[in-house]
Amino acid sequence: MPQPPTPAPTGFNVPHPLDNPGHASLTGPHARFAERRGRVVRYPHDVSPWLGIPAEPDAADWADLAAFAGPGGQVPLPGVTADVPDGWELTFDITGVQLVDDGGLAAAPDAEAVRLGPGDVPEMLALVARTEPGPFRERTIELGTYLGIRHEGTLIAMAGERLHPPGWTEISAVCTDPAHRGQGLASRLVLAVAYGIRERGETPFLHTAARNTGAIRLYESLGFRLRRHIPFRAARVPG
Repeated sequence: MPQPPTPAPTGFNVPHPLDNPGHASLTGPHARFAERRGRVVRYPHDVSPWLGIPAEPDAADWADLAAFAGPGGQVPLPGVTADVPDGWELTFDITGVQLVDDGGLAAAPDAEAVRLGPGDVPEMLALVARTEPGPFRERTIELGTYLGIRHEGTLIAMAGERLHPPGWTEISAVCTDPAHRGQGLASRLVLAVAYGIRERGETPFLHTAARNTGAIRLYESLGFRLRRHIPFRAARVPG
């Protein structure tokens, strides 16, 4: 069974891939998606709002980030812990949690789960609009495997892969149509997606809002454990 990478020995300043997952993804397995200005990298707008800046950004990094958005533009800062510079306005700021599989997840395939493709995107976007699991855009499906469950031909639940730091894959867009909740569909899909991740020799992880206590209880019951709290923020560029 795949296990999380062994921590670096004491005394070595080696960052963990999940400490800055957007940057680790865009400079690693997802480098093909990266749009870059200096040391700042981001996904295309129609793929994901996640971006990556150095853990300790300098003035040049913030200037490059501002150039991406333009004067007065809004910049999503998921996972960015650094304080924004003077003149920037925080427009969104909530606390999230990062949960990881440390070997206790009972990952397994699901006979009803079907792999979703580009032709399913309109239905996926409609399901996301009804359930609001977090950002999912027209090309998000390109980031990894997405599985769904249908009822009488209609997509009623889905989950898939998003960020991809080296050795890890994030499970994201976990959602169930309100009319079909309480049947364990989300749990089944999370475990099925996790199974595919483990089959590649990687480790599943995920994010959710800290206030989403119901989802956190569900994920912990499946075998995920809390690794850390993580900020989900956005800021407006001066001008």
